[in-house]
Amino acid sequence: MADQELTLEEREATIGGIGTARKRKEDARFIVGQGNYIDDLKLPGMLHGDFVRSSHAHALIKSIGTEAALKVDGVLAVLTAKDIPGKNFRFGSDTATHPGQPILVEDMIEFTGDALAVVGAESREALEAGIAAIKVEIEAREGVWTTRHGEKTAGERRVCDFEVTRGDAPAAFAAADVIIERTYETQLAEHAFIEPASGTSWLEEDGVLTIRVGTQLIEYYRAMAMMLGLPQSRVRHLGTYVGGGFGAKITTYLEPVAAVLSKKSGRPVQVVMSRKDVFEGTGPTSASTMRTKIGATKDGKITAAQVWMAFEAGAYPGSPVGGGTLCATGPYNIANLLVDGYDVVVNKQKVQAYRAPGQPQGAFAVEPVIDELAEKLGMDPLEFRLKNAVKEGDRMPNGVPHPHFGVMEMEEAMKAHDHYRTPLTGPNQGRGVAVGYRWQGGQASSATITVNNNGTINLVTGSVDIGGSRTAVAMQAAEILGISAEDVSPTVVDTDTIGWTGVTGGSRPAFDTGLAAIQAAQETIRLMKARAALLWEIDEEEVIFDGGIFRCTSTEDNISFKDLSARLMRTGGPVTCSVSAASPGSGPIIAGNLVDLEVDPETGKVDILRYTAFMDVGTAVHPAYVEGQIQGGTVQGIGWALNESYFYDEEGVMLNSSFLDYRMPTSLDVPMIDTVMIEVPNPKHPFGIRGVGEAPIIPPLPALAIAVSNAIGVKMSDLPLTPDVILAALESKGS
Repeated sequence: MADQELTLEEREATIGGIGTARKRKEDARFIVGQGNYIDDLKLPGMLHGDFVRSSHAHALIKSIGTEAALKVDGVLAVLTAKDIPGKNFRFGSDTATHPGQPILVEDMIEFTGDALAVVGAESREALEAGIAAIKVEIEAREGVWTTRHGEKTAGERRVCDFEVTRGDAPAAFAAADVIIERTYETQLAEHAFIEPASGTSWLEEDGVLTIRVGTQLIEYYRAMAMMLGLPQSRVRHLGTYVGGGFGAKITTYLEPVAAVLSKKSGRPVQVVMSRKDVFEGTGPTSASTMRTKIGATKDGKITAAQVWMAFEAGAYPGSPVGGGTLCATGPYNIANLLVDGYDVVVNKQKVQAYRAPGQPQGAFAVEPVIDELAEKLGMDPLEFRLKNAVKEGDRMPNGVPHPHFGVMEMEEAMKAHDHYRTPLTGPNQGRGVAVGYRWQGGQASSATITVNNNGTINLVTGSVDIGGSRTAVAMQAAEILGISAEDVSPTVVDTDTIGWTGVTGGSRPAFDTGLAAIQAAQETIRLMKARAALLWEIDEEEVIFDGGIFRCTSTEDNISFKDLSARLMRTGGPVTCSVSAASPGSGPIIAGNLVDLEVDPETGKVDILRYTAFMDVGTAVHPAYVEGQIQGGTVQGIGWALNESYFYDEEGVMLNSSFLDYRMPTSLDVPMIDTVMIEVPNPKHPFGIRGVGEAPIIPPLPALAIAVSNAIGVKMSDLPLTPDVILAALESKGS
């Protein structure tokens, strides 16, 4: 006998809600400010840990005296490099050809803030006294500060080269009617997450080392095992809420020393960095020097492009120059191309991935030249971009064919938008137009679904939720199962509970972990079809599933997902499905900006008048989340372009290592960021999803530079565009 049919209204209410603003799947305590982050965790007998850091940027360690620190009342342990039992390198800092940054320096100090030793104590007071008691004897060496620190010296510190080439760029310049060649520079910029790097470690009764840390990657526990000389099965990482990361919390800074202190003392240990330590001891994004040359014919066709990039890696190799070389010219179909990228080691903090690593710098090297070419040719800047835009089948800079994505659709939307059609209204105002391209790879993810007897499901994943991925992934599973997103209970768990899951970064969780959840949901349907077949005494092949209803193809029998869930224990027992899914890579993505601003010629201050951010989002799973990602990335790009920079003295000591002195935009500095979401479905995903977390930060750098250039009549080539830089440009114009 058939179960009662659902009405149309009931059916519509059961769908997962892809494309709608469903209720966020978050712990309600965080909404009212009562959620527990790492430094809220207090365990019995817990020690406090902290680093002894170098006050020199480059020096040879002759000795580290720890005896006096160990005599301080309340100090229970002191670590130096010799106490690291396994591999002494920071996870995520090594490259294929060069060793990584040491957890604790063994012999050569490479930047101010380098970690030399660690103290574990029973109180903050004892901790500070223990740190003060450690004596470090060094022999100072001369440092290298930038990619331009002497042509020969900087050249010797180039440790990794990238080259992207196609056609014959030097020869193709001869066919150009107009050639523009410019040099650009960017400075170090901070991620500025609110929760400082922090972690807690303890030994369980069975000897398993447990780590709870604010991280974007639970899988680093495997590297932790290697650092500590332990089997992976003896290390467990507990996922937790993270107070911002933006790429900085993919790597390990303090977790290994907290773990070694735990093992050495037999006590839980918590290490929480001060804001000064975050600035000086963790990694910003790269500063860069770039030279760009692009030629075009008089009818507006680009003939050739040549880009040279040198990115600061900091004290150890591994800058994101690869992202810059691959993506700088990505929006354009250029037959003749040569892009050279160089990873340059300098005596500063080892840089770390920051939201679309390397790509904002790359766009800043190319987009102003594109705009200037359009100006020289008398063409509309968006029309020029459209004339040279890539389309499906055109080659990426590395030769891989593009799938379909919304470059032309987005640029057409920008050109047709009211913002672009509305004229500026006053003097000293300028408009900037820029687009930014990113190619996105992927990593494996795992998901487990358990069906409850009331028709709800528990969804377990390992993707740390920073930007709403818990909700986005839950909605995808619900859509497959034909149930409401509110009937999914998503949980992010520890490494003992879930299979291999890659980083919350690279704009991948909604895409990659979503694919794992989709496959787990599909397997759940397969198993439940067998239960329906058992009820109806038919073959499994006769059962189909659509919109939350199981149906028999040979009779009128049907049963809802919810009703069948209530009968699982009578038809074979519970249904739980676990899947580990490889990623096909989410592919290319494009974002664009229109910005109007006004420059005060007396002070050099920039006021943003209007800002519209465009993006091909594929399918917006949860539009409110997508809008938030676009706005957040745009504001970070605004800060990077207009205000943010690290300042050092002549000895390589950072001078603005606090939020008081590091100038970031506040709500008073930016207008409402209007967003326009273009939905060109991604052919690599069942629902057409693309990652949206990173591309929004790419176009603000060139868009703002172009707008300021148009406002003051001087081509701006160095970031940030602070008032003193703008005033200097105005003075040069006057002279």
